[in-house]
Amino acid sequence: MTRRRVLPAASLAGILLLWWLAVVLFRIPEYIIPSPVHVARTLFGDFGTIARNLVPTAVESVLGFLLGNLLSIAVATLFVHQKTIEEAFFPLAIIVRSIPIVALAPILVLLFGNDMAPKVIIAALVCFFPTLVNMVRGLSSVNPQALELMKILSATKGEIFWKLRIYNSLPYLFAALKIAASASVIGAIVGEWIGSTEGIGALIIHATYNFDTGLLYAAITAACVFSVAFTSLISFLERRLVKWSPGEA
Repeated sequence: MTRRRVLPAASLAGILLLWWLAVVLFRIPEYIIPSPVHVARTLFGDFGTIARNLVPTAVESVLGFLLGNLLSIAVATLFVHQKTIEEAFFPLAIIVRSIPIVALAPILVLLFGNDMAPKVIIAALVCFFPTLVNMVRGLSSVNPQALELMKILSATKGEIFWKLRIYNSLPYLFAALKIAASASVIGAIVGEWIGSTEGIGALIIHATYNFDTGLLYAAITAACVFSVAFTSLISFLERRLVKWSPGEA
């Protein structure tokens, strides 16, 4: 456990040191690339502004995460029990996924306005497809012998689902949730780029237009910290709830 914590911390410290040395040795202007010291100073100096803008981004991310993953679990359950529906709509889901989220964002803003709704929907869309694919695989790849045994014991579809399929799918689900946790933050920020007066995305646009690179990097750092914390929470829940691998289920 100590090794798993020390090595990432050492890597991060090394990257920050190289960043600082590059800025100092090559005399890079701060309006192009600020030093880590300047970013840290801005992060603490403008903490109130950054925190105030982080709140809506965090809310949009969490709501989008919940909406997208709950919907994907429901659709995956439907696909597993109704193969005809899966064959009809799964390719359509792949086609929708191939559309860049930046291209969908303006359409959603036009449809749902400029408030929180389009940002939540964008975050949900980013989360939906990885979880759908993993959940379909997890629900489908049950142990054939265990499935046959439950059928011999006259288990209903509901009993097979709750006692076998869900149990088998949890490792796949949490693998997708860890991806979705960080992706939801990206989705919310992309939604804020299209049209918003608050949030980390709006703050990034504001800092870019004003050549305030310190604030720009500080806002990105705040978003990264929240994303890592969100993903770490999912990993913590996984360690608490899942004590087996897919093959052992």
